[in-house]
Amino acid sequence: MLTPTITYVLCVVFVATLFRSAFGFGEALVAVPLLALRIPVMVAAPLAVLLSIAVAGIVVAQDWRDIHRKSAFWLVISTLAGVPLGLIILKTANERLIKILLASIILAFSLYSLLNQHRFHLRRDRLSWLLGFGFCAGILGGAYGMNGPPLAIYGSLRRWPAREFRATLQAYFLPASLVGLLGYWIAGFLSTTVIRYFVWSLLPVFVAVLVGRQINRRLHGRSFLGYVYLVLILIGLTLLIETVSGRLI
Repeated sequence: MLTPTITYVLCVVFVATLFRSAFGFGEALVAVPLLALRIPVMVAAPLAVLLSIAVAGIVVAQDWRDIHRKSAFWLVISTLAGVPLGLIILKTANERLIKILLASIILAFSLYSLLNQHRFHLRRDRLSWLLGFGFCAGILGGAYGMNGPPLAIYGSLRRWPAREFRATLQAYFLPASLVGLLGYWIAGFLSTTVIRYFVWSLLPVFVAVLVGRQINRRLHGRSFLGYVYLVLILIGLTLLIETVSGRLI
């Protein structure tokens, strides 16, 4: 039966998936915080990972020709190396200080890039850059579940077109999310409640992916990069405000 809670979850899932499908990342800004208002975090977090796998799987199946395979491969490999350090930071570091520093870096880079989009262009993949950004994504993913910003920054420096940006990030998120799902399964968080919400969410996810794909196809060149920087600014501001106000995410 379609209860008010399920209806709320489906609406959040649709908006978050639409965001992810259009820009390639950033759904965590929408999904987990809003889902946690109505369902337990121990349900919201594994549900978000399942949804990430579904979205990435659909996009990769649709647009595999647009994937920068080498880039995605090395980003995933270096991410796996960074996750353990992220977990150590989560357990030992001053979380508020780290998040303020992270938010400041994201904001500084995004504002500078938004105002100077013509300045820096990484014209081809460099292994050292791929390993560095993937490693940072792994650290942030292991510590705070925020893989997206380093990947988006690398894609913007490479100036991938919107469709390649979206597809390549999904080729990264698919194996990364599968690893995360394995962790939740080992921890015993894949409950029947999580699976039930996921099954309910499949239809809005599919529709949102298709709509987001059409939006993505209409974004070109500097206008797309401008949106990417704006999303990063929004992530940085949200992280900074919630951290300073004491509501750590």
